[in-house]
Formats: sequence, C-alpha cells, structure tokens
Amino acid sequence: MKKIPQRTCMGCNEKKDKNQLIRIVKNKENEINIDRTGKMEGRGAYICDDIKCLEKVIKSKRLERVLDINISDEIYESLRGVILGK
Repeated sequence: MKKIPQRTCMGCNEKKDKNQLIRIVKNKENEINIDRTGKMEGRGAYICDDIKCLEKVIKSKRLERVLDINISDEIYESLRGVILGK
C-alpha cells in the first residue's frame, strides 16, 4: 500500500493528505500559480479546500510571508473560484 504524503494547511494548521489540499506555487520567475496536479516546479504552499482557511490566510498575509512575495487580489480571487467550484 502506497503511503500518501501529509502536508499542513496554512489556514487551519491541520495536517491532511496532500491530495486533499490546494497547492499554490511560486516559480523561478516569481509567478504565482494554482497547482491542481501537485507537480509544478517551484516553492509550494498548501491550503484546505475551505473558504474559511482562505480568509484566514488573506487576513494574516501568511501566504505572502511564506512565499516571500506580494500576492495580487486576482490570485486570491482565482483561489476563491477554485474553492467555491466556479
């Protein structure tokens, strides 16, 4: 049986299976992307598929500190879209 890697959500700090979380990636060109496959190259951060966790991350600016880059509102809006299933 293959073991599923665990990652910590930046919103609620709960450890969950990697495939249950949304990965946000900063690549070498300092571009921020939402990585559904989990295979994009770059520095990754994870968040639950829950709007409450996203709101916590936005309020605390934790994602900006972890990835060491300013994140535009467009990125947060696209994350909201992914979480809400738009």
